[in-house]
Amino acid sequence: MKDDLAKRLVQSLKDAGINFVTYLPETRLSQIIPIIRDDPDMELVPVASEAEAVTIAAGATLGGKQAAVYLENTGLYVSSYSLLTVGKQLGVPMLLVTAFLGGFPDKRNSFLYATIGRHTIPLLQGLGIDYIVLEDGERLEIKIKDALRTANSLRSPVALLFGGEFTV
Repeated sequence: MKDDLAKRLVQSLKDAGINFVTYLPETRLSQIIPIIRDDPDMELVPVASEAEAVTIAAGATLGGKQAAVYLENTGLYVSSYSLLTVGKQLGVPMLLVTAFLGGFPDKRNSFLYATIGRHTIPLLQGLGIDYIVLEDGERLEIKIKDALRTANSLRSPVALLFGGEFTV
């Protein structure tokens, strides 16, 4: 992802109201980490597992923060129990920020599509989690604000799946 797009992504999260981000590092969207870390208005919390990231973000949300979880695509699988029990059953809104591995939206079009990427949307649908696939920066700010508004309205996690120019 180009630096200007990473800056826009972080600014869009911030403008939408996100002020707390948990994360487990991954490579495709990693340019956002130093930008968030350097922003005094955003709190960045590294974690050891994606399930932990979801649980900590939920606690921050219940404490008055607007939280996002930045995780690798495979982390959606690892955190599915926490997403279901904490996010869905307890009704805790949060944004899930992840690269969409494999398939047409992935400019790297890795082999992971066959094993992981093509199952991402069915997984989210099975968990009852709304999602949007973002392939370029067009209307990025509006799409992120809409996603957070939806998460808060539904009292549920909402996934932002970044492909296309976000994966170059």
